Amino acid sequence: MTPTTFPRLRAGLPLLLVLMAAPAFAQYSWIDDKGTRVFSDRPPPAGTPEARILKKPRTLDALAPSAAPATAPAPASAPAEPAKAAPTLAEREADYRKRQAQQAEAETKEQLAAHKQTMQMERCKSLKRREMTLTAGTRLSEYDEKGQRSFVSDEERARRLAETRRMQGAECQ
Repeated sequence: MTPTTFPRLRAGLPLLLVLMAAPAFAQYSWIDDKGTRVFSDRPPPAGTPEARILKKPRTLDALAPSAAPATAPAPASAPAEPAKAAPTLAEREADYRKRQAQQAEAETKEQLAAHKQTMQMERCKSLKRREMTLTAGTRLSEYDEKGQRSFVSDEERARRLAETRRMQGAECQ
């Protein structure tokens, strides 16, 4: 350290100590609705269950008139809403598992839809190739179960072409 940095360090040290001690000034500590621990110099919101308040000031009677603003009592005709308790670990785990199951189901549906679309495109390509073969103008031949070669007649070619175009119209749009 140089002699010029020591005065800067000495000047910043009290500020650092004050910032580190800031949570010590909190008079109240409680668990909020989200399960987070809160430190404050103000009282917790109205409706916070007593079981979730972790720390209160020791001289509450002396601070109560000045620290807490006076509130008018609630009208007797309005029903008081019960405070919603924080979900338990088991409830949060069940919600997590439910979301995971829904996400997995959505991914499965998406994959199935993508697979169907791919198969549909392949089927349309196959029908297009078949149409091109039937309209090429070359003689078509095929082999029977005995291995004998036979040629496709013009009537059979026209029937197959009409069937192929009908399937294209129904399946490929």
